[in-house]
Amino acid sequence: MSFDIDVIFERQRNRVLRRQIQIAACHGNMGAWKASGPVSLFETRAFEFEHLGGQAGREGTTVRKLAILEPVLVYAMILAYIWNLRYSHGGAWVGILGLMLLSHLVRREDAYGLGFRTRNMGECWREFAPALAFLTLLMLACGILLHTMRPIGVGTALASWAVYVPWGVFQQYILNGYFLNRFQAVLGRRAASLIAAALFCGVHTPNWFLMLVAFPAGYCSTRIYRRYRNLYFLGLAHATVGFLLFLVVPDSVSHHLKVGPGWFGH
Repeated sequence: MSFDIDVIFERQRNRVLRRQIQIAACHGNMGAWKASGPVSLFETRAFEFEHLGGQAGREGTTVRKLAILEPVLVYAMILAYIWNLRYSHGGAWVGILGLMLLSHLVRREDAYGLGFRTRNMGECWREFAPALAFLTLLMLACGILLHTMRPIGVGTALASWAVYVPWGVFQQYILNGYFLNRFQAVLGRRAASLIAAALFCGVHTPNWFLMLVAFPAGYCSTRIYRRYRNLYFLGLAHATVGFLLFLVVPDSVSHHLKVGPGWFGH
């Protein structure tokens, strides 16, 4: 017997959408559903759990647990890579990324929807460029006054920042495009942001300095992502702040921005 997997996914999606409409209609919430209603099976079950009792509520509890299990396992693999696998199996990160991409594929999440887009870039710069410029000038001033500036030329500095940008975008994708979206599907927005920021902080263990920076910065980035959903701006801001930390903060404090076992060698 032959079958078309796309047809199966489409039928399941239609059933999910019909169920969402029924729930929203029962609770007089059609306007909110049309504006920002959940679109995945996991999110629909969580929606049922929030509004319905009985069997739907019990099913919602099970699905919520399963939905949270996925990002927890991915996070555990990332920690395993940082602390062990990158020294014994350097290519293991490809497998971890592959699992994350497969998760997006199953949920039919595309790059544009995840935030790889230029839309809202202008709004982001208009709102946050003044704060970013002020932070840049403040950190440079501190580095000059405290004589902690790293002795590198302007050309080298610009090249280092440019190399950092793709890495900044990638980290913001992991933080927001993957973890925030996964937790937000089954938890409240505030809880999802706090958990995602805590995980972002945790991957910088045992570098206490980066952990102190990572938690508030990670939380702020989740708020900006939720509002503008633009990973490019977040990646540029991430790269700018990260490079300034490298340029201004002495290695005696930052440990050369190393995390995991590498921290102990600096």
